[in-house]
Amino acid sequence: MGRKRLITDSYPVVKRREDPAGHSKGELAPELGEEPQPLSVDEAELELLRQFDLAWQYGPCTGITRLQRWHRAQQMGLDPPPEVHQVLQTHPGDPRFQCSLWHLYPL
Repeated sequence: MGRKRLITDSYPVVKRREDPAGHSKGELAPELGEEPQPLSVDEAELELLRQFDLAWQYGPCTGITRLQRWHRAQQMGLDPPPEVHQVLQTHPGDPRFQCSLWHLYPL
């Protein structure tokens, strides 16, 4: 009996070539002389809220608003970040800030 065949035996090995600058084909190269733009205040606040949505230690975030989740975590003694509460209080009617990442997906 010979060696057991693997699925990779059926496909040729393909090496990706890099261009002279050292970037592979799928990467975007930064423009020369261009520095990354800093996030605006709203973008930074939304990123903070996204990170709060993805933090599992504060419980599930589907079916409730971010503020409801923050209050639930506070009542359970989980010490949610006070910065999140401040951001939610400054944008009370804006669904971009109040609804979690998953609010558009059906339960």
